[in-house]
Amino acid sequence: MLKIYIAINILISFFNPDVNDDTINKIPPKKEIVKLTKEAIDLLHESNFEKSFAASRLALNYSIASKNDNLAAKSYNIIGANYEKMSEYDLAILNYNKGIVYAEKAKNDTIKNYIYNNLGNIYWFNKKDTEKGISFLKDALHFVETNKDSTKIVLIKLNITWAYFAVGSYSQGIDHLKFLNKYNNKFGGDSNAVIINMLNGMYAGSLGKKSESKAFFEKGIEIGKRTDNIEDLSYLYQQYSKYLYSKNDYKNAYQYLVLYSTLTKQLEDSENLKRAKSVGINFEVDEYKRKIDSITALNFLQLESLKKSKIIVLLFVIVLVILLLQMFTLYKNFLFKKKSNQDLMESNAELVEAKEMADESSRLKTQFVSTITHELRTPLYGIVGITNMLLDEHKELENSTHLNSLKFSARYLLSLINDVLQINKFEENKIVLEDSIFNIADEIDLIINSLLFIAKNNNNKVTTELDPEIPELLLGDKLRFSQILINLLSNALKFTRNGTVVISAKMVRIEGQTYFIEFQIKDNGIGIAQEDQIKIFDKFTQVGRKNLDYQGTGLGLSIVKKLLELFDSTIVIESELGVGTTFAFTIGFDYDKEKIENIINDAEFDSSKGNALSVLVVDDNAINRMVTKKIIEKLNYKCVVLESGKEAIELLTTDKFDVILMDINMPEMNGFETTKIIRSMGIMTPIIALTAFSKDEVVEESKLVGMNDIIVKPFESPELYKMINIIIANE
Repeated sequence: MLKIYIAINILISFFNPDVNDDTINKIPPKKEIVKLTKEAIDLLHESNFEKSFAASRLALNYSIASKNDNLAAKSYNIIGANYEKMSEYDLAILNYNKGIVYAEKAKNDTIKNYIYNNLGNIYWFNKKDTEKGISFLKDALHFVETNKDSTKIVLIKLNITWAYFAVGSYSQGIDHLKFLNKYNNKFGGDSNAVIINMLNGMYAGSLGKKSESKAFFEKGIEIGKRTDNIEDLSYLYQQYSKYLYSKNDYKNAYQYLVLYSTLTKQLEDSENLKRAKSVGINFEVDEYKRKIDSITALNFLQLESLKKSKIIVLLFVIVLVILLLQMFTLYKNFLFKKKSNQDLMESNAELVEAKEMADESSRLKTQFVSTITHELRTPLYGIVGITNMLLDEHKELENSTHLNSLKFSARYLLSLINDVLQINKFEENKIVLEDSIFNIADEIDLIINSLLFIAKNNNNKVTTELDPEIPELLLGDKLRFSQILINLLSNALKFTRNGTVVISAKMVRIEGQTYFIEFQIKDNGIGIAQEDQIKIFDKFTQVGRKNLDYQGTGLGLSIVKKLLELFDSTIVIESELGVGTTFAFTIGFDYDKEKIENIINDAEFDSSKGNALSVLVVDDNAINRMVTKKIIEKLNYKCVVLESGKEAIELLTTDKFDVILMDINMPEMNGFETTKIIRSMGIMTPIIALTAFSKDEVVEESKLVGMNDIIVKPFESPELYKMINIIIANE
């Protein structure tokens, strides 16, 4: 009905030229018109579009009547901005272009610059014409840079960056983003913070920096919620949802898509927006009236002769046409909304299905890795054990190339299995640092000795430089620290021929009871090219294999990086081809003398009963039984081996043992079931789980059934000796 009313008013004004806007006959002074335009701008910033439209329309009427091109340009700019806020983009562009005409007449480059910026935003953001939008924005940027207006430079560069990033042109937008990161706090302020964090998140995501991208997006969300910046927050939710979807994080992508839809609907349902549309249309009536007035001056005498009956017929026809167009438009909108809702429902269903498939894929992957590693560790236990037996029983074979090669190959395969498990644990966030006492110097010596075979093969020398200020004993996760050094040192030795590798540890600072130590592993090997220095920390990435075969999976440095993140640390690399490479990192270890002494006292045990201990081994694998028995007898313990849980239960009804080593994965009755029955019989003999599974996979169930500890195959005899005696001492 509103459009019908507009049409009738237009026709009445057309046939009644004496009807003029009273405001034009009473033109206020320029000072009042300027005040009116300022009021319209303030109302626009407050999202009071209805009053802003009314004020800007009145200011435009006065400006045109007083032939003030400068104020007319300002008024058209404000009206265009109101239409833009209401999503009437074609009308906004129309009024912005009118504003440019009046700005050029008034030779007012400042207003023209504002309008260029607004047109640029509409074309790239709403009309999806990025090339045209950026062209307008660059025109605006050229003007503000010439006039050194820092605040407006920040605003326009923000819009240009957003436009480039929206179409994936990160290389063209990155320089503008760097400028924003550097100068926004000084010239832009908090109003741009949500969008700038969104842009940084998009750029980090394009580089594959997942954690950095997530941090920027979440910081932007926090600022948007705190400042109640609904419009910018909705854009950030939309971009974050797209990024998560691209990373196959369908669940969170869907959640942020819902948040984006909610905020968008909230903005669209604004009452001010609805009322403003009617006021905006009244402005169009004024425009029509101005055009019609010029026509009526030429045709007044002819139009006077038209009969009222013809006017009524013409009005009726026009109203009927408008009604039909209105009905057709409503029908088209209904079909469009129906299709949009259907598309959204289908997209949601696809997201849910994709999430379920991703969860199932993750579960199957974990199960597969667990099964494969168990099946590989079981024969490896036999290989390593039999190799050690041969070396112990036949001292003349100690320098046998074949036997040592066999042992090295088995340990290399075990290392590969451990690397795969480590990556799997990182992806499932299952790794937690543990505290233990250790001596850094001793630990480094052990690591060097374990890698001497690589050093000898490549004719390398390993030296150490340790700061005497480092305490003798420290608290920290010795195992994870050792993994870091082993990976870095083995890499240095593999990629160096006839050279020297230096391991250094230097105290850098002390904070309370935490001693921060910088470690460096420096070699004079082949070096790493500049373009490869970022790639080497990706999983399964290997560089420098042109003419030489360097063994490895490409997992070592990826594991190092993730382990250092657990220590709240990062790794730094300096390298030059043909000169060498230096890796450096800093870790904080605790030094608490009293706590260290308590742990040492708790760990002490009496091994005097060693020769009297009797051990029962239950394992279905014949080779493993033989290897385990040899290890136990080497410790001067008595040993009985059985191949099933059923046999163990029968034997324990008559015989007693000091310790039971129970294999977990056995047919008919597994180790958990056997242990549960043994405990139900009232037998409290210490039971150590003997397994090829990862310790994390079985620790919970082993505690539930009453097992005392877990040892993972393959293991060394000192490790078993220590575990048995600690358990016996605590009985």
